[in-house]
Amino acid sequence: MKQTVRFSPRLMNRFVEMLSQEIGQQTYHSVLSKSSLSHDWRLPEFFLAMDGMQAAEAYANLQSALRTYYGRGARGTLLRIGTKLWEPALSGASLGAKAQAALVRGLPKSLKRKPVLDLFAGILGTNRGDITVHTLDLDLLLVDQTSPTTLGQKDDSPICFVTLGMIRECLYWATGEAHDIEERACRAMGAHQCEFKITIGA
Repeated sequence: MKQTVRFSPRLMNRFVEMLSQEIGQQTYHSVLSKSSLSHDWRLPEFFLAMDGMQAAEAYANLQSALRTYYGRGARGTLLRIGTKLWEPALSGASLGAKAQAALVRGLPKSLKRKPVLDLFAGILGTNRGDITVHTLDLDLLLVDQTSPTTLGQKDDSPICFVTLGMIRECLYWATGEAHDIEERACRAMGAHQCEFKITIGA
Protein backbone atom coordinates (compact mmCIF):
# COMPACT_ATOMS: atom_id res chain seq x y z
CA MET A 1 0.00 0.00 0.00
CA LYS A 2 1.38 3.39 -1.00
CA GLN A 3 2.18 5.69 1.91
CA THR A 4 0.52 9.08 2.12
CA VAL A 5 3.18 11.69 2.77
CA ARG A 6 2.16 14.70 4.85
CA PHE A 7 3.91 17.69 6.41
CA SER A 8 2.59 20.24 8.88
CA PRO A 9 1.35 23.42 7.11
CA ARG A 10 2.28 25.35 10.25
CA LEU A 11 5.87 24.11 10.06
CA MET A 12 5.92 24.83 6.34
CA ASN A 13 4.92 28.40 7.17
CA ARG A 14 7.78 28.68 9.68
CA PHE A 15 10.21 27.03 7.24
CA VAL A 16 9.47 29.72 4.62
CA GLU A 17 9.68 32.53 7.19
CA MET A 18 13.11 31.32 8.30
CA LEU A 19 14.26 30.73 4.73
CA SER A 20 13.31 34.27 3.76
CA GLN A 21 15.26 35.60 6.75
CA GLU A 22 18.26 33.36 6.07
CA ILE A 23 18.78 34.16 2.38
CA GLY A 24 16.93 37.49 2.16
CA GLN A 25 13.49 38.16 0.76
CA GLN A 26 14.79 39.27 -2.64
CA THR A 27 16.85 36.10 -3.09
CA TYR A 28 13.93 33.96 -1.95
CA HIS A 29 11.73 35.59 -4.59
CA SER A 30 14.46 34.95 -7.16
CA VAL A 31 14.52 31.24 -6.22
CA LEU A 32 10.77 31.07 -6.83
CA SER A 33 11.02 32.88 -10.17
CA LYS A 34 13.91 30.79 -11.52
CA SER A 35 12.18 27.54 -10.58
CA SER A 36 8.74 28.60 -11.90
CA LEU A 37 7.14 28.10 -8.49
CA SER A 38 4.02 30.09 -7.68
CA HIS A 39 4.38 33.77 -6.78
CA ASP A 40 1.81 33.06 -4.06
CA TRP A 41 4.61 31.28 -2.21
CA ARG A 42 6.24 34.64 -1.51
CA LEU A 43 3.93 34.96 1.51
CA PRO A 44 4.64 32.39 4.25
CA GLU A 45 1.03 32.54 5.45
CA PHE A 46 -0.10 31.14 2.07
CA PHE A 47 1.01 27.68 3.23
CA LEU A 48 -1.29 27.72 6.25
CA ALA A 49 -4.27 27.16 3.94
CA MET A 50 -2.77 23.94 2.55
CA ASP A 51 -3.58 20.45 3.75
CA GLY A 52 -0.80 18.11 4.90
CA MET A 53 -0.31 16.48 1.49
CA GLN A 54 -0.09 19.84 -0.31
CA ALA A 55 2.35 21.11 2.31
CA ALA A 56 4.55 18.01 1.87
CA GLU A 57 4.66 18.55 -1.90
CA ALA A 58 5.50 22.24 -1.46
CA TYR A 59 8.17 21.37 1.13
CA ALA A 60 9.88 18.95 -1.27
CA ASN A 61 9.60 21.23 -4.30
CA LEU A 62 10.95 24.31 -2.53
CA GLN A 63 13.97 22.42 -1.19
CA SER A 64 14.58 21.03 -4.69
CA ALA A 65 14.50 24.59 -6.05
CA LEU A 66 17.01 25.68 -3.40
CA ARG A 67 19.38 22.82 -4.25
CA THR A 68 19.20 23.80 -7.92
CA TYR A 69 19.75 27.49 -7.16
CA TYR A 70 22.63 27.07 -4.67
CA GLY A 71 24.13 23.75 -5.68
CA ARG A 72 26.21 22.34 -2.84
CA GLY A 73 25.79 25.60 -0.95
CA ALA A 74 22.16 24.67 -0.21
CA ARG A 75 23.27 22.13 2.39
CA GLY A 76 24.51 24.70 4.92
CA THR A 77 21.44 26.92 4.51
CA LEU A 78 19.01 24.02 4.97
CA LEU A 79 20.93 22.63 7.95
CA ARG A 80 20.73 26.03 9.69
CA ILE A 81 17.00 26.27 9.02
CA GLY A 82 16.56 22.75 10.39
CA THR A 83 18.22 23.72 13.66
CA LYS A 84 15.86 26.70 13.92
CA LEU A 85 12.75 24.59 13.23
CA TRP A 86 13.08 22.36 16.30
CA GLU A 87 11.84 24.95 18.82
CA PRO A 88 8.73 25.91 16.74
CA ALA A 89 7.98 22.22 16.24
CA LEU A 90 8.18 21.63 19.98
CA SER A 91 6.21 24.75 20.95
CA GLY A 92 3.39 23.76 18.56
CA ALA A 93 3.29 20.14 19.74
CA SER A 94 0.45 18.48 21.66
CA LEU A 95 0.16 18.72 25.43
CA GLY A 96 1.21 15.07 25.63
CA ALA A 97 4.38 15.78 23.67
CA LYS A 98 5.15 18.79 25.87
CA ALA A 99 4.73 16.62 28.96
CA GLN A 100 7.07 14.08 27.34
CA ALA A 101 9.57 16.90 26.69
CA ALA A 102 9.47 17.88 30.37
CA LEU A 103 10.19 14.28 31.36
CA VAL A 104 13.14 14.14 28.93
CA ARG A 105 14.58 17.30 30.40
CA GLY A 106 14.50 15.72 33.87
CA LEU A 107 16.47 12.62 32.91
CA PRO A 108 20.23 12.22 33.48
CA LYS A 109 22.11 13.36 30.39
CA SER A 110 23.29 9.86 29.50
CA LEU A 111 19.68 8.66 29.33
CA LYS A 112 18.20 11.54 27.32
CA ARG A 113 19.21 10.71 23.75
CA LYS A 114 16.79 7.97 22.76
CA PRO A 115 13.81 9.51 24.60
CA VAL A 116 14.34 12.90 22.90
CA LEU A 117 14.59 11.20 19.50
CA ASP A 118 11.36 9.33 20.31
CA LEU A 119 9.84 12.73 21.12
CA PHE A 120 11.12 14.09 17.79
CA ALA A 121 9.60 11.09 15.99
CA GLY A 122 6.22 11.67 17.61
CA ILE A 123 6.17 15.37 16.76
CA LEU A 124 7.35 15.09 13.14
CA GLY A 125 5.70 11.82 12.13
CA THR A 126 2.12 12.10 10.87
CA ASN A 127 1.25 8.54 11.88
CA ARG A 128 2.63 6.26 14.56
CA GLY A 129 5.55 4.35 13.08
CA ASP A 130 6.38 6.92 10.38
CA ILE A 131 9.60 7.70 12.26
CA THR A 132 11.23 5.16 14.56
CA VAL A 133 14.37 5.09 16.70
CA HIS A 134 16.61 2.04 17.10
CA THR A 135 19.63 1.19 19.25
CA LEU A 136 22.85 0.19 17.45
CA ASP A 137 25.20 -0.97 20.21
CA LEU A 138 26.25 2.41 21.66
CA ASP A 139 24.87 4.44 18.74
CA LEU A 140 21.33 5.25 17.61
CA LEU A 141 19.52 5.04 14.28
CA LEU A 142 16.54 7.23 13.37
CA VAL A 143 14.47 5.83 10.49
CA ASP A 144 12.04 8.03 8.54
CA GLN A 145 9.66 5.94 6.43
CA THR A 146 7.90 8.84 4.66
CA SER A 147 10.43 11.71 4.58
CA PRO A 148 8.51 14.65 3.01
CA THR A 149 11.77 16.18 1.75
CA THR A 150 12.19 13.30 -0.71
CA LEU A 151 8.66 13.38 -2.17
CA GLY A 152 9.08 13.07 -5.95
CA GLN A 153 12.85 13.65 -5.70
CA LYS A 154 15.79 11.72 -7.12
CA ASP A 155 19.42 12.42 -6.30
CA ASP A 156 22.82 10.75 -6.15
CA SER A 157 23.38 11.72 -2.50
CA PRO A 158 21.25 12.27 0.63
CA ILE A 159 19.12 15.43 0.61
CA CYS A 160 17.38 15.55 4.01
CA PHE A 161 19.43 18.43 5.39
CA VAL A 162 16.55 20.10 7.24
CA THR A 163 15.69 16.86 9.04
CA LEU A 164 19.35 16.36 9.92
CA GLY A 165 19.51 19.89 11.33
CA MET A 166 16.39 19.29 13.43
CA ILE A 167 17.80 16.03 14.82
CA ARG A 168 21.03 17.80 15.67
CA GLU A 169 19.19 20.60 17.47
CA CYS A 170 16.79 18.33 19.37
CA LEU A 171 19.76 16.37 20.74
CA TYR A 172 21.56 19.59 21.67
CA TRP A 173 18.35 20.89 23.32
CA ALA A 174 18.20 17.77 25.47
CA THR A 175 21.88 17.21 26.30
CA GLY A 176 23.73 20.45 25.63
CA GLU A 177 26.15 18.47 23.48
CA ALA A 178 26.77 18.37 19.71
CA HIS A 179 26.47 14.98 18.01
CA ASP A 180 27.89 13.44 14.86
CA ILE A 181 24.91 12.60 12.61
CA GLU A 182 25.04 11.02 9.17
CA GLU A 183 22.21 10.34 6.75
CA ARG A 184 23.36 6.95 5.53
CA ALA A 185 20.32 6.05 3.39
CA CYS A 186 17.89 8.35 1.58
CA ARG A 187 14.64 7.72 -0.29
CA ALA A 188 15.78 10.20 -2.95
CA MET A 189 18.58 7.74 -3.75
CA GLY A 190 16.14 4.86 -4.11
CA ALA A 191 16.24 3.55 -0.54
CA HIS A 192 13.01 2.41 1.10
CA GLN A 193 13.56 4.78 4.02
CA CYS A 194 15.82 7.59 5.18
CA GLU A 195 18.23 6.54 7.92
CA PHE A 196 20.17 8.85 10.22
CA LYS A 197 22.96 7.36 12.31
CA ILE A 198 23.72 9.22 15.54
CA THR A 199 27.18 8.36 16.80
CA ILE A 200 27.41 8.29 20.58
CA GLY A 201 30.12 5.73 21.31
CA ALA A 202 33.74 6.78 21.09
